[in-house]
Amino acid sequence: MSETHTHHRTCNICEAMCGLVITHDGKEVLSIKPDPNDPLSRGHICPKAVALQDFRTDPDRVTKPLKKVDGTFVEIGWDEALDYAAERLLAVQEAHGKDGVGVYLGNPNAHKFGNLMNIPGLVRALGTKNRYSSATADQIPHHVASIHMLGHPMLIPVPDVDRTDFMLILGGNPVVSNGSMMTAPGFGRRMDEMKARGGRVVVIDPRRTETAEKASEHHFIRPETDAFLLLAMIREIMARDLVDLGHLSHAAIGLAALREAVEPFTTDLAATMTGIPAETIKGLALGFASAPRAVCYARMGASTQSFGGLCQWANNVLNIITGNFDSEGGAMFTTPALNYVGMTPRKGKDRSYPERRSRVSGQPLYNGEFPVSVMAEEMETPGEGQIKALVTIAGNPVLTAPNGRRIEAALEKLDFMVSFDIHVNDTTRHADLILPGTVALEEVVYDMVFHSFAVRNTAAFADPVFDPPNGNPQEWEVLARLAAKIAGTNSPAPSPTQMLEALLPRGYHGETVTVEAMRAAGGSIDLGPLVPNLTDRLETPDGKLHLAPQVFVDDLPRLLAFADGRDDDYPMFMIGRRLVRSHNSWTQNSPRLVKGRNRVTVQLHPEDAARLGIADAAQVRVASRVGSVTMPAEVTDEMAPGVVSIPQGWGQAKGQVATAAAVGSVSINDLTDDTRIDPVSGNAAFNGVPVALTPV
Repeated sequence: MSETHTHHRTCNICEAMCGLVITHDGKEVLSIKPDPNDPLSRGHICPKAVALQDFRTDPDRVTKPLKKVDGTFVEIGWDEALDYAAERLLAVQEAHGKDGVGVYLGNPNAHKFGNLMNIPGLVRALGTKNRYSSATADQIPHHVASIHMLGHPMLIPVPDVDRTDFMLILGGNPVVSNGSMMTAPGFGRRMDEMKARGGRVVVIDPRRTETAEKASEHHFIRPETDAFLLLAMIREIMARDLVDLGHLSHAAIGLAALREAVEPFTTDLAATMTGIPAETIKGLALGFASAPRAVCYARMGASTQSFGGLCQWANNVLNIITGNFDSEGGAMFTTPALNYVGMTPRKGKDRSYPERRSRVSGQPLYNGEFPVSVMAEEMETPGEGQIKALVTIAGNPVLTAPNGRRIEAALEKLDFMVSFDIHVNDTTRHADLILPGTVALEEVVYDMVFHSFAVRNTAAFADPVFDPPNGNPQEWEVLARLAAKIAGTNSPAPSPTQMLEALLPRGYHGETVTVEAMRAAGGSIDLGPLVPNLTDRLETPDGKLHLAPQVFVDDLPRLLAFADGRDDDYPMFMIGRRLVRSHNSWTQNSPRLVKGRNRVTVQLHPEDAARLGIADAAQVRVASRVGSVTMPAEVTDEMAPGVVSIPQGWGQAKGQVATAAAVGSVSINDLTDDTRIDPVSGNAAFNGVPVALTPV
């Protein structure tokens, strides 16, 4: 009989970092259960964690290097594959310059410590400025707000949900996501605890989400008008002389400029634009300012829109002027064991932002990345710097980026493409070479990014449970080997464990948190609640907290001139939707995640359904400026009238990944418009897309 082993680790599919207890026999997973002793997740688990075993055993998984020969993928060896990749990439750069090669990074890289440590080396070896990632289809407004206000993109405020008395949630659904830019596993239980201690939770969203169902109150809002609400609340608080900067009063500058900037944003204007009554807005402002401890959390709906930068700036401002920034129960900052801000200091460096602008349409570059919305035009448009070859790493932009089919058409015209991935999917099928990736149970796990965004300070490390298939190298090792071939060096790269051992002593808990200590703990190490620390960590050139950065003030006239873009041809708004059983396109090939009813529906309000003659479960054609899809209708009063919702991350083509294709899903990004972008941050504006619905 095989020996049974018990393994503790955190799940690294999404941001929640739930603690897991995995039993296995050395070859197969026997069970995956929640860890009741994990100090962050406290026994919470979601269906995605149980599916970790599916990604390893997926029959569609790519497990050997695949080279395209006469339009068909054939298996080749690793040495041949890496030589081929380096030779072709260097040839493109010889013909078209360093920027002739682009790099696209998908969401899973944020959870892969080895990749995070080795991707920069590959980008440096290539010497290209053409770098893109899923960040600009998600959270770049948070980073841009932190850069201009606090001086560093990773100084991200995190809601101290376990100690707050009033939580205002705009465009977020943390009951389903377990936090996003806020690692808060088991958020539903945290909400119950908040309400049990007399706290109040208010959700602002065009959809009555799972979070809104549990909240104290919910208000529908028109898509893309969140900034009007936030700025009106700020103005109301200032007009009532309720400003309280607390311990940040000596660090904050720009209060007078802020007061002048928000003056046009009255509660009456906000009511007209948002659909929320002026008296309700005044009540929210007063309630927020008078609560002992309050926090505002604006997430996907507020970020992935035309005014994402303004929303995240205003969100921070609301927390700051009410004394709820860097304060218990408000928006706080982690002190992680691995201090990424300390590893990449910007203090005293007077940099200009954005760092540069894109070649074709002049969109901003932040954090070394151009917006994914411009990737297609950079491949299509001739001239110096045109992308002629592409490296994709754990990413599927054809399904997850706006107007993905335009990207797909551009991929077909590249001179060369190499993809690191576990599937032949809608993106990688266009590659000339696919290099197999590793999955969670085959990798070291230390979630550097999300320990930095967590609602409690913890640290967790785990070794791999299994080896990669076929004796394959680790994904980080392949990245390092390709970088070395391109750079013409042969120095072996340190392993993720070695790098972590070198970096932890420089963090906040260097004397107590080591790799061996985390191994010995048999799970996460509890480092305590969040503590005030911002005044010592500000990275702006002058060391101040900037309330009214000029980049946001200059964008306010654009907000005042806002028109929602609907017309007779496209009279409704479209927004996205998060599903608890999915996390971007790569999770859609797990049988246990996609089984059951088809959840890929277009939700619409009963009034809209009756007006358009659409019955529940009937097939509906949804059309936008860039394309159309046909999918089942789901008629529900969860939606605000005039707004429809479609899930993100679906739409796999038949014959590429079998399980997802069997669902018959469609991609929301066949409808999203890559010309809709927040010009301040460069983030894609997925929400508020004008669409039309017609019954089939």
